[in-house]
Amino acid sequence: MSVMVWKLLPPLLLLLLQAGSTFQARKTEVILAYKVIGEPCEHNSECQSDCCVTNSLNPQKFCTPQTVFLQCLPWKKPNGHFCEEHLECYSNCCIRTGDSPNRFCSAKTIFLQCVSWRKQEGDKCQSHSECWSLCCLPLSETSSPHCTKRTGLLALCLPVWSPRTREDYGE
Repeated sequence: MSVMVWKLLPPLLLLLLQAGSTFQARKTEVILAYKVIGEPCEHNSECQSDCCVTNSLNPQKFCTPQTVFLQCLPWKKPNGHFCEEHLECYSNCCIRTGDSPNRFCSAKTIFLQCVSWRKQEGDKCQSHSECWSLCCLPLSETSSPHCTKRTGLLALCLPVWSPRTREDYGE
């Protein structure tokens, strides 16, 4: 019985040595393929941090560190940069900041609201949402709508009508 074990032992040792060297070769290949933080990359798997994202306005991706919560977050535009949607901005707030239809990244209010620029009282408007007062009404029956103050006890957006005289009623 011991002779049989001795006959099997060399082939088994040879197999183990071969398997170990193959594993070791694969391991070194993976380590060589890893890139350090700051190197250009295309996929997360290329980076030691397992995080490959854009880190500026340049579309090129680079290996970057993960957050404390092991998230891989891309760079976002700071306030003042041109944007098209909220997710592009660090503040998650992409709004109009003036008369121009262009939108820019902007800070949120103290109540964490993203409030767009609105027209002042007296400016021409098309809808209530364009005005700071949220009230867009014609100043007379023949004029175009303008941003106006809210009126009344409940500060409603009510049209201002002048009292009619007897002549207005045909009397």
